[in-house]
Amino acid sequence: MHTHRFFLLAIGAFGMSYLLSSCTSSVKNTGAENQKTPTESSLETFKLTKGQLSSALKIPGELLAYQQVDLYAKVNSFVKKLYVDVGSVVTTGQLLAVMEAPELNSQLLGAESRLKSQEAVYLASKATYQRLLETSKTPGTVSQNDLDLALAKQNSDLAQLQASKAAFNEIGDTKNYLEIRAPFPGIITARNVSTGAYVGPSGKGSEAPLFTLQEQHKLRLVISVPELYSAYLNQQDEVNFSVKAFPNETFKAKVSRLAGALDARLRSQRIEMDVDNENKRLLPGMVTEVEIPLKGSNQAFVVPSEAVLNATTGTFVIKVEHDSTKWVPVTLGRQTDGKAEIFGQLNDSMQLVKSTSEEIRDNEPLK
Repeated sequence: MHTHRFFLLAIGAFGMSYLLSSCTSSVKNTGAENQKTPTESSLETFKLTKGQLSSALKIPGELLAYQQVDLYAKVNSFVKKLYVDVGSVVTTGQLLAVMEAPELNSQLLGAESRLKSQEAVYLASKATYQRLLETSKTPGTVSQNDLDLALAKQNSDLAQLQASKAAFNEIGDTKNYLEIRAPFPGIITARNVSTGAYVGPSGKGSEAPLFTLQEQHKLRLVISVPELYSAYLNQQDEVNFSVKAFPNETFKAKVSRLAGALDARLRSQRIEMDVDNENKRLLPGMVTEVEIPLKGSNQAFVVPSEAVLNATTGTFVIKVEHDSTKWVPVTLGRQTDGKAEIFGQLNDSMQLVKSTSEEIRDNEPLK
C-alpha cells in the first residue's frame, strides 16, 4: 500500500514538472518573436544618362492631283464636237473639243481683204518713191520736198500694212481658240457640256468648265504640320501613310516642298510630298493618315516616366546625394512608351529615384 502511494506521487510530480517546462518554453519563444526588428524598405535608384527618344505623330492629310486644270472656251461659240468624255486618258496637245463661231469666219475674211488692199497701197507708194529717187539724180528734175513727201507716204503705208497684218493675225489666233487641246497628259475627270451647247467667257453655259483635266500618274500628299513639330520634317525625309480604301497597306512618300512659313490662322506649315501613282490605285481627294517620325536629340536626358514627380509646386526628379534625397526642378519634354525627356540642372553622375512620390520628402535623410 505504501509502495503504491509513492508510485502515484512520483507520477504526479513528473507531470507537474513537464507542464511547467512547456509553459516556460512557450513564454521564451514568444519573447524571442517579439524582439525581432521590422525589415527596412530601400529606394531603387538609377544613374542618369543621355539618350534619344523616338516616337511618331499621326496627322490627317489629303491626296491631290499633281496638276489639275479647268478648261473653258475662250470665245463665245457653240460646241460642234466632243472627242473625249469622263475617264478618257489624253496626251499633251490632244484635241478634246471643237467649237464653231460663224461670225469669226466673216471677220477673218474681212481682215484678209483689208490686208491685201493695204499691201497694194504700200507697193504703189514704194514704187512711186523709188522712181522719184532715181529721177532726182538728174539735177533740177525733182524737188527735195516732193521726194520727202513720197518717202513719208511710203512709210505711212508700211505702218498701215503692219497694222492690217496684226489685225488679221489676231482674228486667226482667236479662231484657233475654237479648238480645245490638252495642256498636259492626264485623265478627264469631269465633262459639263454636250454638243450644241453655247459656251464662252460670258453668257449662259459658261459658269462651269467644259472639262476638268487631272494628272494622276503622280499625286501630291498635302499635310499641315503644327508649329511644335515643324522642325522634325526636312527635304527628302520619308514618311508612311495609309488610306481608308486600303486599310491593311502602308504607302511611302518623300517630302518635296515646304512652305517655309506658318499659316496665320492654323499656326501650321504646309508640306507637300510627291507620291508615285503609276497603277492609279490612289485617287485625288482621298483622306490619309500620315505617320511622321519624331527623332529626338541624343543630348537630352531620358528617364522613366515614373521617375518624374508632378507636384503642386512644379515638376521634379529626386536625386540621392550624401545619404539624403533632394528634389531637383526640371522641365518635361516629350513622353512616349513610358519614357520622358527632362531638362534642367542635371549631369551624368546623378543617382535618381526610380519611382517617385510626394511621400519622399526633400532633404530627407536615408536610413
